[in-house]
Amino acid sequence: MLTRGPFYGAAFLALIAIGATGCGSGGKFENNPRPPVPVQLTGVITAKGVTVSPNRVGGGPVRLIISNQTQDAHTITLDGGSTTDTVGPINPLDTATLQQTLVQGRYQVKAGSSKAVQNELKPAKLDVGPPRKNSSGQVLLP
Repeated sequence: MLTRGPFYGAAFLALIAIGATGCGSGGKFENNPRPPVPVQLTGVITAKGVTVSPNRVGGGPVRLIISNQTQDAHTITLDGGSTTDTVGPINPLDTATLQQTLVQGRYQVKAGSSKAVQNELKPAKLDVGPPRKNSSGQVLLP
């Protein structure tokens, strides 16, 4: 009968530990800053036009939640810079969300309709300033 003492068990565990340390990814981890916290904008479509609040933000991720308070369905278009993003149609008394990362510049939020209308709805203007600060130092973020 072969007996193995505590020395063999400890040597076996040390060998496994040494082998496991070599099983990393081997890649270089870059600690890049986190993007800015997304800014939430609210908008409304009325018979007079489109309104967005706030209408001035810094560059970075933006989330626009827009409500249609008219009697017709509308498509929303965010247009400006190198961005053209569309969502909809938004039914009457319904909401939609448009998400985009915006760079510095001027943008318009337009409401379109498949139905011919006498007066076109006035678009909202959105001014985007320099990029916002990164969110690396902020806690309790997803």
